[in-house]
Amino acid sequence: MLPLASYNTATSKDGRYGYHEGVMLSRTLSTLFVYPLAAAFLAAQTAQDPAAVAKKALDLLLAKKYSELQPMFARAYREAATEQQLSKIGVQPAWGAVESIGNPSVGDMGPIKVITIPVKFAAQTRNFVAYINPSNEIGQLGFREAETPWQHPPYAKLDSFKERDVTVGEGDWKLSGTLTVPVGKGPFPAVVLVHGSGARDRDDTAFANKAFKDLAEGLASRGIVVIRYEKRLRQYQSRMSSKSYTLDEDISEDAAKAASLLRSQPEVNPAKVYVLGYELGGYAAPRIAEADGKLAGIVLFAANERPLEDLFVDQAVATNKPAQYLTGIKVAAARIKKLDQGDADGPPLLGFPVAYWLDLRSYDPGPLVKDFSGHVLVLAAERDFQVPMTDFAAWKKALEGRKDTTFKSYPTLNHLFIAGAGPSNEDEYKKPGHVSPDVIDDLAKFLSQ
Repeated sequence: MLPLASYNTATSKDGRYGYHEGVMLSRTLSTLFVYPLAAAFLAAQTAQDPAAVAKKALDLLLAKKYSELQPMFARAYREAATEQQLSKIGVQPAWGAVESIGNPSVGDMGPIKVITIPVKFAAQTRNFVAYINPSNEIGQLGFREAETPWQHPPYAKLDSFKERDVTVGEGDWKLSGTLTVPVGKGPFPAVVLVHGSGARDRDDTAFANKAFKDLAEGLASRGIVVIRYEKRLRQYQSRMSSKSYTLDEDISEDAAKAASLLRSQPEVNPAKVYVLGYELGGYAAPRIAEADGKLAGIVLFAANERPLEDLFVDQAVATNKPAQYLTGIKVAAARIKKLDQGDADGPPLLGFPVAYWLDLRSYDPGPLVKDFSGHVLVLAAERDFQVPMTDFAAWKKALEGRKDTTFKSYPTLNHLFIAGAGPSNEDEYKKPGHVSPDVIDDLAKFLSQ
């Protein structure tokens, strides 16, 4: 999702929405706090075991030995992980005492190991998560709510498609991906699912919700090949965080490579390859189309048309951020508009490298989409407070008079394109749901034309 823009060490309730200029405790986790695990779990673990590193960190937190914990962070995050910062983090009284601690699981995120350990408190269960780099240093750690396991959407016909692993790109930035292919005689139309901002996984996981997995299964059940993949910022998070990069390196290059990969698949009609750009992925869609040069069409899916810095200010206002926070966002946004090449080596602003902002200074997606030769579909959720209907109206104005363009908005849907009632907020994302079947049907009709 587009970030609920962060300023200094402020975080959104779901850290995956934003980049943080302070201690990186919550880029991809939900409301994160740093908590301890019992020392007993350190037994029989070697110094080279990432799970042991995570357990040791938690043990030190339990003992409030913050000065011993701080050196365990990677250098890029160590300065922000001060004793004062760590001392503010503690077990919430409402959780109760620790009753049991489950076995750790180890996941891969490129070179990063993701350690997850369930912890049962008297009142609730939480998952402790730590991101450990190849040098066994901590990049992020914290707790997130134990989530309801994702369920297949009711519109997914599980016997009508198959999935296989694929690799998007090659060399230093190759990405792990999944191809979802309808059963039957092709060739089929195909679509690339393009992420928004942040370190996003291939399913676009948000708590128990997986919007991209919903889209893949729903569309494949209707005869569309779908490719989704780990975002570069996720699979190579430590490498990306130590370098300057632009929108192209963040999103556009990999999406174009995914489109090219689709055309090489025997089940795909190469003349009917589309891109669905979600949030920032939609903002980048004109660049993806330009880099690819062969797309049949693009879908702007909860995509912003306005400059990012303007959107971030509106997000802060919409979510009633404290006055000091809002002022910080406005100051940073104003500074972004005045950047020049002499500022290229400056510190990140609103979570993005200065090079990112400089690259976007002359970027206006509206005219580029208007000149695009393929089909265009613009979809918006009317309860979306992150990319509001202001942007839907901006797309309509920018694309006025363009032929082969369809606009549709959905009154009951939120930013995840999941149905609900009343004003939407960040807490709503914690409720399990699925992308609306109406959205699946509208997309399948557009992609099959």
